[in-house]
Amino acid sequence: MGAGLNPDSLLFLEEPQAALYAWLAEKGDQWREDLKVGDVVFVCDIGGGTTDLSMIRVEEEEGDLVLRRLAVGRRLLLGGDNIDLALAYKASELFAREGIKLDPWQSTSLQRQCRLAKEKFLKGETTVADDALKITIAGRSSRAIAGAVSIDLPEKDAVSIILDGFFPICSLEDRPKARSVMGLREIGLPYESDPAFSRHIARFLSSCLDENGEPIAPTHFLLNGGVFRASLARKRFQEQLSVWFPQNEPRDLSPDADLERAVSRGAAYYGAMKQIGGVRIRSASARSYYVGIEVAGLAVPGATLPLKLLCIVPQGMEEGTEILASSDEFELVVGETAIFRFFSSTSRTRDKPGDVFLWREENDESDFEETDPIETILELDSSTLSDASNESFVTVRFRSVLTELGVLEIWCDETNGSRSWKLEFSVREERRS
Repeated sequence: MGAGLNPDSLLFLEEPQAALYAWLAEKGDQWREDLKVGDVVFVCDIGGGTTDLSMIRVEEEEGDLVLRRLAVGRRLLLGGDNIDLALAYKASELFAREGIKLDPWQSTSLQRQCRLAKEKFLKGETTVADDALKITIAGRSSRAIAGAVSIDLPEKDAVSIILDGFFPICSLEDRPKARSVMGLREIGLPYESDPAFSRHIARFLSSCLDENGEPIAPTHFLLNGGVFRASLARKRFQEQLSVWFPQNEPRDLSPDADLERAVSRGAAYYGAMKQIGGVRIRSASARSYYVGIEVAGLAVPGATLPLKLLCIVPQGMEEGTEILASSDEFELVVGETAIFRFFSSTSRTRDKPGDVFLWREENDESDFEETDPIETILELDSSTLSDASNESFVTVRFRSVLTELGVLEIWCDETNGSRSWKLEFSVREERRS
């Protein structure tokens, strides 16, 4: 790579974990005095373009306190930039009322001005007397100063857009507004259709359940990301938590956290802990995972053959580990389109890698839940084939790797050669209710 980095040695760390590692670095051994067994920390990171959520519980192991991650939300393409655009949209309306039409260059400048306005409003740097903030956009002519245009953005309108539009007080049962169903859409990133952070957070917290099926109430919270540099945003977030958990209002774990450097400091601390040993946030698969194996058998009209389900990840497998999923051999379809079916289970806690079970499509009472299948072509390396070869099946064994980012890599290793093929999917995708 151009920067001299080795992609095989790179390790990616989620921002919520990095933020908590930064807190651990600051506290040292004292963190065990601030948290006790059973405490649950909710980490909420809202940056400029994304939102990341995580839940981490304090547990006891051999007489010592350990941290174990209970759940992590999927990355939301929603952040402070959305607030800037909302304020810019309001400001452009005010310019239009004055008969001023902004060109593309001025619109870009307007968004920058609205970012500054957002920071002033959220930090509470305006007063009651300052009922408006002046937004000034330079002109494009040589008479830049004389050509500048301005409007007054009312404080009450801006604060309403920010708090009511992005942090509306809602119930724990509320969910983000669904996308409009359109047959076609433009190719692009999967941005969120609902801008309300609070409803996305409610969905995540509602998906974190205890043994009785009840939402786990966090005892503490840790905030990170540029949006929470604003006192107004932090206050609204804490107000929302008090509505959701009135009997046991979560406490701010680090009110004075350095939000600008927390991720970099936490990542450095995590790297050091991997090298020299120390407290680590442990995370494991909450489900066991299985791959579908086609059963060899005679075709019978009107009858479907069962699948064999091979356990490739046992429940509780630690992230960042690798296992041999099976010592048995299977035939892998290569060089042509094939569908790979995967299943998971939360109730089969004793299944081990390599265990095989029969599963029938019509079995509605099965403990197995099918995930989205993968349709792909596993390419052949033509340089390894002879001219007479017509290879379409390769004998393989399975090897499973669960990365620190929650990606399950299923390696199909050739038993009579050195070739390998990889299938992968995320085990952390939120299951929507």
